[in-house]
Amino acid sequence: MNARKIIVHIILIIFLFIAYFLQSNFFNWFTIAGIMPNLFIICIVLIGLFGNKFMGVTYGIILGFILDFIFRQKIGVTAMTLGLVGIIAKLFDKNFSKDSRITVMIIIGISTAIFEIISYIANYIVFSGSIEIVAFAKILSIEVIYNIILTIILYPIIQKIGYYVENTYQENNILTRYF
Repeated sequence: MNARKIIVHIILIIFLFIAYFLQSNFFNWFTIAGIMPNLFIICIVLIGLFGNKFMGVTYGIILGFILDFIFRQKIGVTAMTLGLVGIIAKLFDKNFSKDSRITVMIIIGISTAIFEIISYIANYIVFSGSIEIVAFAKILSIEVIYNIILTIILYPIIQKIGYYVENTYQENNILTRYF
């Protein structure tokens, strides 16, 4: 691994620490109907869209295990769902353009919805809770809108960091000599 790739990983880890700080401290004050955005989904989608084939999945699973260890009783639910978000982001990268702010907003919205639905179902199975569809739909819709609004605001930073990551991990397929 060269120095530039190490720098990318350090930048991404710092980015995740900043997201953790904002998620746990700053957005406690700025909730909409008591609901906070999920910056971790935005981060994993960023890594999945702009990173290489396995970065989104790897960062999603590692971050998920850390979050499960810190916040939850059962380890694995957040790791599984954030890993899935990394896979979904890579699938979107292959099929859609990440140059458009609207496309990235849609990707974030869909990823947030998938994350929350799978987390809700997995938590229901693991913790044997009750199903409250109306309350869940309210939480889901507000969180999706909140994440999309943050994506609009943070898009220039997302794009700048994303293209730096992509340029670092992009394979050089250009032939320099012609035979």
